[in-house]
Amino acid sequence: MQDAQARIEAAWEQRELLKDPATQAAINEVIEALDKGRLRVAEPTPDGSWQANEWIKKAVVLYFPIRQMETIELGPFEFHDKMALKKDYAAQGVRVVPPAVARYGAYLESGVIMMPSYVNIGAWVGGGTMVDTWATVGSCAQIGRNVHLSGGVGIGGVLEPLQATPTIVEDDCFIGSRSIIVEGVRVGHEAVLGANVVLTKSTHIIDVTGAEPVIHRGYVPPRSVVIPGSYTKTFPAGDYQVNCALIIGQRKESTDKKTSLNQALREHDVAV
Repeated sequence: MQDAQARIEAAWEQRELLKDPATQAAINEVIEALDKGRLRVAEPTPDGSWQANEWIKKAVVLYFPIRQMETIELGPFEFHDKMALKKDYAAQGVRVVPPAVARYGAYLESGVIMMPSYVNIGAWVGGGTMVDTWATVGSCAQIGRNVHLSGGVGIGGVLEPLQATPTIVEDDCFIGSRSIIVEGVRVGHEAVLGANVVLTKSTHIIDVTGAEPVIHRGYVPPRSVVIPGSYTKTFPAGDYQVNCALIIGQRKESTDKKTSLNQALREHDVAV
């Protein structure tokens, strides 16, 4: 992939190179590797953090201008777009309920279930994960294994506007209905987000379980139980309530993740 990376970096600086067949072949090679899970836009590191592969994200962005619009017909459905759709779900071990859509260039590990939902190019979704009805997984987002994205959840992408870090939801998380996670926020493993939690890079994620509040931004610590909240902020026109997220407890460690989740929801009366 070194030659592909060099060509993509050059084309990023000089878009005229997108007309070069060798450059187009390099971009196509990367998208195919993303689709099959051989490459990832971001990947976990041994120390528990994440590394973003900037050049791969650039390949995703450059893929759009080298594609041509075409009409795609699937039974009664018709689409008009530049991007192909994923195929051969049975061979991949993925369950897809009509009219769920995943774009070519997104990777769905065996065991993923897609209810009527959407997964965009560059995304990585781990096995055992449920993408529930009308949930969306944005471009290049990284969703771990055994995650539940409840109905209407919105996981932001990185392409529009272009952002440095993809949104990350780690293994065994439960994301409550109509929650929104964008701008490269990272949700630590086994965290539970109640319904309607909105997380951006600037959102105050306040741990209120101790004697003093502890504020996080852009990161939900592992096993946190999170609900929507607000705090008072002073503006020139007066004091107003600003949305935040409150960490109200910790999900218990357990080998039985489902039991652990149910206990967390009962103990903290979290709406999902």
